[in-house]
Formats: sequence, structure tokens, C-alpha cells
Amino acid sequence: MKKICPLIFLLLGLFVPDVNSQNNPDSEEWIPLFNGKNLEHWIPKIKGYETGENFGNTFRVEDGMVTVAYDAYEDFDSRFGHLFYDQPFSYYKLRVEYRFTGEQAPKGPGWAFRNSGIMIHGQPPESMAVDQDFPISIEVQLLGGDGKAERTTANLCTPGTHVKMNGELTTTHCITSNSKTYHGDQWVHVEILAYGDSLIQHFVEGDMVIEYTHPQVGGEVVNDYNDWAKIDGTLLEGGSISLQSESHPVQFRKVELLNLVGCMDPAAKNYKSYYLKADNNQCRY
Repeated sequence: MKKICPLIFLLLGLFVPDVNSQNNPDSEEWIPLFNGKNLEHWIPKIKGYETGENFGNTFRVEDGMVTVAYDAYEDFDSRFGHLFYDQPFSYYKLRVEYRFTGEQAPKGPGWAFRNSGIMIHGQPPESMAVDQDFPISIEVQLLGGDGKAERTTANLCTPGTHVKMNGELTTTHCITSNSKTYHGDQWVHVEILAYGDSLIQHFVEGDMVIEYTHPQVGGEVVNDYNDWAKIDGTLLEGGSISLQSESHPVQFRKVELLNLVGCMDPAAKNYKSYYLKADNNQCRY
């Protein structure tokens, strides 16, 4: 029998298809927006400071978690802040795990006790005025319990915006969800499902707790903004995502997104069956 050179086997191996590299159209590809190491791709904007200026190291990474802290604050002084991801999104699922820790910053407002938020469909940070307090956006309000009273989380608040509920425009600034109350420093899992300017739903620990439609610019509860950035009645098809600083320390250990916009041509290598909005410029063949 003739001996076959081992080099032939090596060359043949180079041409064996790698089944693991083939696209599974049903496999969800979640994007970690936070890398666990630093704030790469995140932009701070704090009231009274220019975009990108992280006063007092308010937003930082500690023990692999996005941490909002106030050890440099002698007085909170209404310095509401937001940490923006540097890319907007429109159709997506977002999942976040958060917990409240420690004591509220000195002279933080009473309503901001164990209070933070995830701002979605928001304006870009560069469009905010220096003294603007909140981005024009939809807020998924995160609240922690005080150990006694009922206090729901993943509520809806609307700085400079309105939504429709049950087909009717509502101008109420904050609307409570039907979630449980979460006391102490426990981790809470929140998910958001956003379908552009149509449907938005909030989930807590897997249960839907509130839903609404037609997010749009309008209303108050946002101050010192640039007039050109607030055109009332404009439907919000998408926008920025940001994490809030409202005077109580909070940590985020997971911030992940499933983009529902992409290649919807089944013949493409990167087609996904769960995409809801086509962007076939992304298709690869």
C-alpha cells in the first residue's frame, strides 16, 4: 500500500466546510452594548456640562458593571445626567439588569430616591443644550422599593413626549406599570420591545407590565432645550438609548440589544427570520 503524505490530509482539511460558521436564520444575535471593561461607545451628558464631560466621574465601570456614583458631589444641585450609547436604534429588543445601591446624593430630590431610568427613542446627546435636564425621549422608569410601600418599576415617563394608550393620546407624564415592587439591592431584569413609532412594551422578569403606541414629541417636563430640537407632533421612529443619573447610586451589569432591522432576503448569508424591518443594504451574498 502506498503511503499518503500527511500534507495531503492537512490540505484537504483546509477545504472542509465549517458548519459552525454557517448562518442560522433563527438564532438570535444579541449585541452587548457594554463590554464590561470600560465605557467605550458611551457618551455622558450631564446638566450644566458639555456633551462628553463626565463630571465627578459620575459614570464609571466598577467590578465589570456600569456604575452611577456621586462620591464627588457635595450637592447634587439638579445635575441630572444621562449616559448615551453612540448609535441610534428603531426596531429592537433591549434587556437590562440593574440594582440600586447605597445612599442618595446630598440634596437629591425626594422623588428621585431609588429612581433611575432607561431612556429610549431619544434625541442625540449632541443636540442637547448645556443646561437641558432630560433628553426628549421615552423613559422606562426604574424604581426601587423603600422596604415598606408598593412601588412599581419599568413605568412610563415622558420628558418632552406623549404616547397613545388604548388608542387615545395621553398627556400624563408618568404612568405606573403593573409590576411587582423590588426592595433592597436585588438585581432586576427588564426588557423593552420597540417597534419603531408603533408599539413599545416593557417587561419585568419576563412579564409584560405596560404597553403603548405612537411615541411622539410633545408636552413638558423637559427644560432649557434647543427650540429646534423639539417639534411637537413628530412621531418618534427611533433614537438614542441612554442610562440615567438622577441622584441615587445604581448599577447595570447587563445592557444587550437584539436589532430587529437587517437583511430580509432569505438568499443572503446574513438573513435573519426575526427581522421586522428590512435594510437590504446590509445583505451579504
